[in-house]
Amino acid sequence: MSGDSGFGRRPAAPAPAPRPAPPVAAPARARASYFVPPPPPAPVESKQAAELHGLCLSRLDATAAAAMSPERLRAEVERLLAEIADEQRIQFNAREQHQLALALVDDMLGLGPLEPLLADDSITDIMVNGPERVFVERSGHIVELPIRFRDAQHVARIAQRIASSVGRRVDESSPMVDARLADGSRVNIIFPPLALDGPCLSIRKFARHAIDFDRLVTFGSLTRPLAHVLEIVAAARLNVIISGGTGSGKTTLLNAMSRTIGATERIVTVEDAAELELQQRHVVRLETRPPNLEGRGAVTQRDLVRNALRMRPDRIIVGEVRGIEAIDMLQAMNTGHDGSMSTIHANSARDALTRLENMVQMSNMGQPERSIRSQLASAIDLIVQVERQRDGTRRVVEVTELCGLEGDVYILSDIFAFAVSGANAEGGVAGHWRVNRYHPGFYDRLVYAGLERAWAAALDEAGQ
Repeated sequence: MSGDSGFGRRPAAPAPAPRPAPPVAAPARARASYFVPPPPPAPVESKQAAELHGLCLSRLDATAAAAMSPERLRAEVERLLAEIADEQRIQFNAREQHQLALALVDDMLGLGPLEPLLADDSITDIMVNGPERVFVERSGHIVELPIRFRDAQHVARIAQRIASSVGRRVDESSPMVDARLADGSRVNIIFPPLALDGPCLSIRKFARHAIDFDRLVTFGSLTRPLAHVLEIVAAARLNVIISGGTGSGKTTLLNAMSRTIGATERIVTVEDAAELELQQRHVVRLETRPPNLEGRGAVTQRDLVRNALRMRPDRIIVGEVRGIEAIDMLQAMNTGHDGSMSTIHANSARDALTRLENMVQMSNMGQPERSIRSQLASAIDLIVQVERQRDGTRRVVEVTELCGLEGDVYILSDIFAFAVSGANAEGGVAGHWRVNRYHPGFYDRLVYAGLERAWAAALDEAGQ
């Protein structure tokens, strides 16, 4: 494992494949089949519809409307719209009246034009760039939708409704906030003057049904033998860091791996914005708190990790390590809390270790670099690298063991690595996982957990 050649050593990372630019007037066969062109912008809401909208709102009794069920309110709004259209001699058919009634009810009780997007399970991200530009991500590709808000104030009201639902505030004096929706979806809001084109929202939706390894195999994110290996890793209580870029599927993979944790184990999760969906009953979920208007009362991830150590946890799961809480997380991994997991933003396993070093140094504890690296090498067993590839697939591309240090250099050995071989018939990424069948440094822990045969069988199956 210490030689200069062989599969286990990390070669230089290949340059990422360039994203093909859409041709100006290419025939249909010139486009890759996975490219989804954006639809043309929708026309602005008609003057008559805007007039009906305003008149209906002015006649509705807000107190009575708040007490109605959505179905009853929708019927009442449709009746009122028909009445106003007759009075004002506005020509609208039943379908248009029904659509306008739905939009009004969504404005009053929900999140306005965002409601149909939140109900669409094929959408994973919603991005609102001011009142006139709404983008979504479907199947890993970002497309623009013909959806518009009335004006910047309309976007601001929706954003403030989201923030107030979790006890937070967003306005020009406090223009940035992180929040979440009732279904757990993560929301970031930024207001003018920081956002120059009006209020902007970024919503990361969660799947309505938990995604397990079976579904990840179906999606092509990994193979069945690789899924078995990750299940064994979680069951054997190895310390794991899941690394990847934004939107690469780190939290989804962490949720899938957590399903292997035993029901008798006490798990404490620490997150900036609650995203984890653990299925066990014995779970304590902790979430950070921002400062109040006076700049006081903030509770950081480091505060929560320190508190978690006093809660008799079997495992500590940090949703994403991004600051000085890294030192406390590493100390937890090194002091009997085996099986702890976290995610980190990084482009490779080695980059993830470098980022963790930088985070530990942010704590100003004056630790020498050699000491920090020794602590990292002792704490972390595996780094799982995930990537969102050019065809939109979120894929596990490396499972890497941190074997230790050679001098001041980390010794990394790939157990699995995804090798790209080109493009498939649909224009997506084609490739296969290479497997390195050797006894890892944590083999004794596999034996202790009684999983060494399952590990060998999974690697044998992967190598066939």
